[in-house]
Amino acid sequence: MDINQYKAADRLLDDRVILITGASRGIGKAVAIECARLGATVLLIAKDLKRLENTYDEIINMQVAQPAILNIDLENAGADDYQIIADSVGKEYGRLDGLLHNAGRVGGLTPLQQIDLSTWSRLITLHVHAPFLLSRVCIPLLKNSIDPAILFTIDETNKAYWGAYGVGKCGQTSLLKILADELDGDQKIRVNGVHPGKVRTDLRTHNYPGINPKEFPSPESVTAPFIYFLGPDSRGITGLIHRIAPCN
Repeated sequence: MDINQYKAADRLLDDRVILITGASRGIGKAVAIECARLGATVLLIAKDLKRLENTYDEIINMQVAQPAILNIDLENAGADDYQIIADSVGKEYGRLDGLLHNAGRVGGLTPLQQIDLSTWSRLITLHVHAPFLLSRVCIPLLKNSIDPAILFTIDETNKAYWGAYGVGKCGQTSLLKILADELDGDQKIRVNGVHPGKVRTDLRTHNYPGINPKEFPSPESVTAPFIYFLGPDSRGITGLIHRIAPCN
């Protein structure tokens, strides 16, 4: 099957509770809206409250399951903040069926020797500490699901000037592989990744200002693999990174 052309059945995600980071824009927003359209209750995480509310309103206007906003700055959150999230989700829903680690920020293309320590720390926190800490507190909730999935938006950019973003995103690949190995077997929590390639997101257009954004596919056009891995049709698959397009 060509996962890029995957067609989700109507109501595929009925009654599922799916948490998505970076849900205020780009791929995170597109996947959240598609998950909601397919019946899921989506929990939206981002630091930009106004944009997050826009995502929320778009989903509400679809007259589907009511989403929830979890306004948190993942660059500065600590372990207690994540526990509060897990406790809130557990109290309200009792479980989690899907977790998408999607949030990302470049912070400017800069030589490593010129990156100030505070910027480095925030970006490593966002890309490495945040998905680790969020996964850790959400795994008990995922174990309460009959079909749980963890998914990463992968980017293996490790060329000059991509700095803490490049290091952090490559670290996510290792985190994915380790989690997949550790959660395989009896626990049945599958862990996979989608490498979307070049997509028309703020992250892409801000860092390639000389390229016409219309040359990149829209976030809405790349949601199919994300839905596949968050839904029941990917049961039994874990530790896989699916590349929508050749690595950039």
